[in-house]
Amino acid sequence: MWFGIVAAATACTTAMAANTPTDFADVAPVIEKHCTGCHQKGEIGPMAFTSYSEIRPWAKAIRAAVLSRSMPPWHADPKGSTHFANSRALSQTEVALLTRWVDEGAPQGKRAAAIRVTTQSTGWKLGAKPDLIVSVPPHPIPAGGIMSYVFVVRGTNFKEDKWIRGAEWRIDQRQVVHHMNAFIRPPGSSYLSGAPRDVAYVATSSERSARRPDERETDRRELLAGYEPGYRPAFWENGRAKLLRKGSDIVFEIHYTPNGKETTDASELGLYFASEPPRERVLTITPADANMAIPPGDPNYVTRMSATMKSPVELISLQPHMHLRGKAFQVRAVFPDGRTEPLLDVPKYDFNWQTTYYLKSPLRLPEGARLEYVGVFDNSANNKSNPDPTQTVRWGDQSYEEMSIGFTEIAFPVTADAEVAVLSGTTRPAGISASPGTR
Repeated sequence: MWFGIVAAATACTTAMAANTPTDFADVAPVIEKHCTGCHQKGEIGPMAFTSYSEIRPWAKAIRAAVLSRSMPPWHADPKGSTHFANSRALSQTEVALLTRWVDEGAPQGKRAAAIRVTTQSTGWKLGAKPDLIVSVPPHPIPAGGIMSYVFVVRGTNFKEDKWIRGAEWRIDQRQVVHHMNAFIRPPGSSYLSGAPRDVAYVATSSERSARRPDERETDRRELLAGYEPGYRPAFWENGRAKLLRKGSDIVFEIHYTPNGKETTDASELGLYFASEPPRERVLTITPADANMAIPPGDPNYVTRMSATMKSPVELISLQPHMHLRGKAFQVRAVFPDGRTEPLLDVPKYDFNWQTTYYLKSPLRLPEGARLEYVGVFDNSANNKSNPDPTQTVRWGDQSYEEMSIGFTEIAFPVTADAEVAVLSGTTRPAGISASPGTR
């Protein structure tokens, strides 16, 4: 992220109450904790924030970004973000601390303050070296043009089931990687069944959609881990893990976007195995609307999807996915007794920073509970990111096309059936209000 700031309450309160000049020593711990992870060499931040001399030239930009709430990058409504473990929303006190420091000239002050840069000696953000590293074969990226999705099938050859407690992408050429998905393909799956192994392969639409009539989704493929701008790895904790069945393959789905310079990408996926069988299995479900058709000039086209639980589960995380016309996204839970609970409200969706929202405490969803997802799209000329407001926009791989997906992680007992949800996706007429609360 560009920078994120969560101030230590004691330091902030003391400095403001004493009415003494705020200096760099007051804000350094905040920047150290929440900015340098991205703002250091080799990370996503476009400038380094690892010392006073590096930070000082950006003081006014920091002030503007904090006041506008454009940074830190947190797009959920701050009023409804308290139940997310990874919330980056700033409090008014935190905003006051930063703006006051800048208003006073962003002084260095007399107290010594240094930024400690936290890095992992292994090169992996999750800490220890992964138990298994699955590599993407080096792939050339041309300077220009539109690239189709590339698929790579990697065998695992495990003779026994493995439980994955965490997965982390290490992206080689971040500037040309739109996204990478890793799917678990169980033995006998119809998914890309004819694709060669260990080489880049451009699959046809029929190969990608192939499915036997009696094939269950979890026997066809299962999303293991995805990378997109804004990605942050995290362990599935508290006795939770994803299942890698013996004999399964890992299939990479890769979307490269040329940026004017030829390069070669050789990214990696690291897997961390659980030392013992978990209590709960984690599964990512993907309710989506593949039948969308956004009319030209429509500023408020709405899609609606749902996922109905066939057995009790716990909701772990939510991640909206749309493209350049994505405007807003909301999720709510509807319980069997009719009670509803709003879960996520993203009033200003940002395609360039796609956050996974982790709940502080998993939400128990009983059998029959339903998750409802609403995506709102702006295909008008007022959308500065819109490639062409004169076109009807449909589902497609490329960024100038669209998608509406609600990536959702759920957990359930390892002894339960993995087909735990029924997914649906339907469009709604254009013109429905995109204001918070719309369903």
